[in-house]
Amino acid sequence: MAQQESLSKAMADLAEERVKKLIKEKLDAGISANDILKECQAGMTEIGNLYESGKYFVSELMYAGEIMKDVMKDLGPMLRDEAKPETSRGKVVLGTVKGDIHDLGKDVVALMLRGAGFEVIDLGVDVPPSKFVEAIKESGATIVGMSVFLTMAYESATATVNAIKEAGLRNKVSIMIGGGPVTNLVQEKTGCDFYGKDAVAGMNYAISVSKD
Repeated sequence: MAQQESLSKAMADLAEERVKKLIKEKLDAGISANDILKECQAGMTEIGNLYESGKYFVSELMYAGEIMKDVMKDLGPMLRDEAKPETSRGKVVLGTVKGDIHDLGKDVVALMLRGAGFEVIDLGVDVPPSKFVEAIKESGATIVGMSVFLTMAYESATATVNAIKEAGLRNKVSIMIGGGPVTNLVQEKTGCDFYGKDAVAGMNYAISVSKD
């Protein structure tokens, strides 16, 4: 019966001990770390669906992210040995804009993105436009996420988009913005491509543009 149990379902159920047990069984059976990671990522996608349907809340998203952190600790060395490019969906530069020090929303987005297979360059809080630009150049990231909680920091978001334009990088990145007071209108005014009403929306947008 254990062989038939789904790892993605155990992940979606937030059954940490079952996840660990199933991963060990699959590794012992010779299944690649990359294939195991894909099953875990499918579970993270289902967690996103459960959040959107109102069955899960932010606390569940954060717990799921912590489980995925432990999974990556175990699988990380094996993934490097397998050296398959598909183990990463791509790179995302993430930060709370200049003048704003709120990080809870940003941290949840980072957890969800990492759980979905992205490499996240988390710049922290109070991040000036130049630091976003520098991180994009250094990492080659194709997705940028800006967190804004204070309305007074909207100008910083606009300044960041303008700095990315001035650096000649605007057509190379998809920019998403989110945070408590952010709306579709704010997204349009600041020049971003997408407004994420929550961490799951941000994760789904990143997945969609990484397939392009």
